Amino acid sequence: MHDAPHPLAGKTAKIKKDVVHLQFKDFGGSEIRVEDWWDKVSGKSWMDSVGNPACLVYAMRSAMQKPPLPIDDEVVYGKVSCYGHLVHVTELE
Repeated sequence: MHDAPHPLAGKTAKIKKDVVHLQFKDFGGSEIRVEDWWDKVSGKSWMDSVGNPACLVYAMRSAMQKPPLPIDDEVVYGKVSCYGHLVHVTELE
């Protein structure tokens, strides 16, 4: 669990262009309004968030990346347009 808020919490960041999403063709290169670390938003790891749609999509998406994303909790939650997403910190510019 993270003790402090993510430095971009409450701010807008850019997702790297090469990031792929199963449902959103133009996800890479889009802006995300970062709420905070996922574990601070939810109170637990994304890996323990059974049934959460954003976590399920992130799990599938992380395995499809080349190379795959690290399996850790360095993950932020934020909104792209009106949809909530998890993004690993290495996917942010």
